[in-house]
Amino acid sequence: MLSRALGYIDAQLAQIVNELRSRQLASSTAIIISAKHGQSPIDPNLFTRISDAPIIAAVNAAWTALHPGGAPLVAGDTDDDAIMWWLSDRSRAATRFVARYLMSHPATGNTATGGTRTLEHSGLQRVFAGRSAARYFGVPVGDPRHPDVWGVVQHGVVYTGGKGKIAEHGGANADDRDVLLTVYAPRAVAPQVVGRRVETTQIAPTIISLLGFSPKLLDAVRIEGTRTLPGA
Repeated sequence: MLSRALGYIDAQLAQIVNELRSRQLASSTAIIISAKHGQSPIDPNLFTRISDAPIIAAVNAAWTALHPGGAPLVAGDTDDDAIMWWLSDRSRAATRFVARYLMSHPATGNTATGGTRTLEHSGLQRVFAGRSAARYFGVPVGDPRHPDVWGVVQHGVVYTGGKGKIAEHGGANADDRDVLLTVYAPRAVAPQVVGRRVETTQIAPTIISLLGFSPKLLDAVRIEGTRTLPGA
């Protein structure tokens, strides 16, 4: 499947390059190839599909047992290859309760081949809850937009109640965040392989620079100090 996808992209790029050549524009056109996100897991053998509904129900039941008559603790969720929960009770006691529960209970899911796999810690490798979740996203703890619980999955875990998914994006694993980045700019960028870490946010100021303008025309460059890609 991955091979077919890469072959499709290669064919589309060939059409673009051939058209540029036919118009004598190939030597004066820069081409930058990247992606807005990755997809996890790349290796299907690592895939574990876990239904999050039983986990949420169990957390709510355990909390209600300690607080009879109270509202369900998990008020909202967005789970894929991460856990994002907003709680009806945002107190330190509640967020610590959820973190402890998730890290102390196993979860069973199914694999890409139809088998089953049981993982410790609800399928997570780490949980950020309450203040630590706010620090993770770089916002004040009182900001209502950040999730009260952010769970980083074990590599290959996707939370879903369906059976159609074979991968997802949005988490914090390398497969989610590391993407291809290739720059082709004749006479402007020498052939080279850059081994150090770069960010996709560097693409925009690089384009501005290749057009002959100052990257500081971009507000984000002035505010965040984003550099152009090395060698451009």
